[in-house]
Amino acid sequence: MEFISVEKITEIAHHYGYLAVFLGILLENIGIPLPGETITIVGGFLAGSKELNYGYVLASAIVGASLGGTIGYGIGRKGGWGLLVKIGKFFRISEEKLLKLKNEFSENAGKAVFVGRFIALLRVFASPLAGVAEMPFLKFTAYNLLGATTWATVMVSIAFFAGKVISLEELVAWAAKFAFLALGLVAAWILVPIWLESRQVEKS
Repeated sequence: MEFISVEKITEIAHHYGYLAVFLGILLENIGIPLPGETITIVGGFLAGSKELNYGYVLASAIVGASLGGTIGYGIGRKGGWGLLVKIGKFFRISEEKLLKLKNEFSENAGKAVFVGRFIALLRVFASPLAGVAEMPFLKFTAYNLLGATTWATVMVSIAFFAGKVISLEELVAWAAKFAFLALGLVAAWILVPIWLESRQVEKS
C-alpha cells in the first residue's frame, strides 16, 4: 500500500510534470522508499491522455532511475557494509553469515541490479547492495543503465497504452500486485535453501 495516495501523486505530477517523475524514481533508487514506480506509471498515464509528452516522461524515468542507482551504489560502496553489520547485530545475524550472503549476492549482482527494477523493495536496495558487494563499477553501470532503460520503457509504455482502456487506480494496483508477487518469489528462492541448509545442520 502506498503511503502517498494516487490522487496526491497525480496532483504532484500535474504540478511538476517531468521533474516529479525524475526526482521520484531517482530518490527511490538512492534508497529512499518513495513510490517511484507509481510516479512513473502516473507519468505514462498522463502522457497517454496527452497531458505530458511520452518521450520526455520516458527520458525522465530512465535518467532518474540510472542516476539514482549510481548514487545508491556509491552510498553502498562507501559505508554500506558497516551499516549492514550493525543491522545484522541488531537482528543477531553474525558477520560470518553476512559475508556469506555478500559473496552470494556478488555472484548474482548483475542479475539483481537488472531484475530488481521490477521487484518491490529490491528496486530500493539493489544498487546500494551492489555497492556493498563491491561489484565492479563499469559492470554495475552497464546493468544499471540496461535495467533502468528496460524498466522505464515497460512501465511508461504500459501506462501510456493501457491507460486508454483502464483506470489509473487499476494500473497502479496491478503493478503493485506484480511487484510484491515477484518479491515473494525471490524471497522464497533465497530463504528456502537457507532454511533447508539449517535443517540439515540441525540433523547432523
